[in-house]
Amino acid sequence: MTNAETLAMFKSTGALLDGHFRLTSGRHSDSYFQCAKVLQHPGHLSAICSAIAGHFRDAGITTVISPAIGGIVVGTEVGRQLGVKTIFAERKEGVMTIRRGFVIEPSEKVLVVEDVITTGGSVAEVIELVEAAGATVAGVGSVVDRSNGRVKLTGNQYSLLSLEVVSHAPEECPLCKQGVPIYAPGSRTNPQG
Repeated sequence: MTNAETLAMFKSTGALLDGHFRLTSGRHSDSYFQCAKVLQHPGHLSAICSAIAGHFRDAGITTVISPAIGGIVVGTEVGRQLGVKTIFAERKEGVMTIRRGFVIEPSEKVLVVEDVITTGGSVAEVIELVEAAGATVAGVGSVVDRSNGRVKLTGNQYSLLSLEVVSHAPEECPLCKQGVPIYAPGSRTNPQG
């Protein structure tokens, strides 16, 4: 899938939003990728994850891990397509942890899968967990890379849609200065949606 095809998929499902948004990273932007809206369609989910799984098919992946909550659907489908164990990490009292009886063994080659990367903060936290377990981070896959490749998390990194979407630190945000109402659709910043 090309960037144009993937972007068209987002637009046709209403998954690319325009407005004033507080991203999960805390930065502000005039656009927001609501991956859940495109991933709710099984055909789109399968096609998107097929591209990600295809990139890593020969990397010897034994486990896929995703940060909750946004990456879980993508990670689960990528893991299914690769035929490997699929787990997720989640925040407990603000700290990314591996819970629910999930275990990463030192012998595992782990692929970290996320829906959207802006600063890469959540993925970096998951990478730390994998490395702390003594396992190997074999790659990072994502649906959208909002940094257009500037955020480097590992040597083998792949995003289906890579483009530069402008974001601002809150104190530098022109939309805040104009008094435009802000929305926080991300799961960490807005429990309702």
